[in-house]
Amino acid sequence: MKVLANDGLAKGGITALEKAGFEVDSTTVAQDQLVDYINKNKVSVLLVRSATKVRKDIIDNCPNLKIVGRGGVGMDNIDVEYAREKGINVINTPAASSHSVAELVFAHLFGLVRFLHESNRNMPLVGDSKFNDLKKSYAKGIELKGKTIGILGFGRIGQATANIALGLGMKVVTFDPFIESAKLELEFFDHQTVFFNIKTISKEEVLKQADFISIHVPAQKGYVLSTKEFELMKNNAFIVNAARGGVIDEVALVKAIEIGKIAGAALDVFEKEPTPEIQLLMNPNISLTPHIGAATTEAQDRIGTELASQIIEFFKTSK
Repeated sequence: MKVLANDGLAKGGITALEKAGFEVDSTTVAQDQLVDYINKNKVSVLLVRSATKVRKDIIDNCPNLKIVGRGGVGMDNIDVEYAREKGINVINTPAASSHSVAELVFAHLFGLVRFLHESNRNMPLVGDSKFNDLKKSYAKGIELKGKTIGILGFGRIGQATANIALGLGMKVVTFDPFIESAKLELEFFDHQTVFFNIKTISKEEVLKQADFISIHVPAQKGYVLSTKEFELMKNNAFIVNAARGGVIDEVALVKAIEIGKIAGAALDVFEKEPTPEIQLLMNPNISLTPHIGAATTEAQDRIGTELASQIIEFFKTSK
């Protein structure tokens, strides 16, 4: 049984699959060559992350495919329902990368409130000649403790983000149209545990109350945040998007920053990946990363082993 991990697979996942008798191929095949490659090599399982798209052309023309697996949460690069209608099992790993994404959110937030994203650009350029000027420019940082974070989307990643916020002493307000409340478990290094019951409120109230907004929603048809939503937010609030490109109106975001309504933003995802708009890349009030939310060693190990476990179980039960 052959598995094609077209966007890569962590060693733990490869080892588990090979131990179970699967042949794992880690070749990266170009999108337009996938159908021929899958058929020629009799691939039964196709594993992807966000780069490879599994659309109707692959589903219709690859009769040997039994499983399509997405290493991560969102499956907007896969025609999920169509694949399932055609008898292909579609799997993903919704919990494996939650904490890694949540940590990236706070990496950005810590950087923004202390100007690290900007300081790290300017210190190498003029740190030796304008040290005191830079010191003055970055001397008005703020602390996260005691502030309010608004979380839009309170699934696994949203809840992981809330856990870190609570550990920092922040107030958490959240909106999710499908979740009324959640019981969060905050576990410390010595196994002490504190529980928090968080009730969701309206999106409008979250926007009005929050000093920081973090978005954790799937791909949408329209914007989650645009001019209307920015106007509801506190002056000098911050926004983080480590969810999906296209949930923030990037043109409106830049304008809101330029007029001083929004203090700054952090973007890990973009409407036009992999070629983000230059006005985003050059804006000194935006902290930037190239879609690396799930890109930690630990998360990739969890993703690999979880995919392997699901694949092994599927073929075991389908015999």
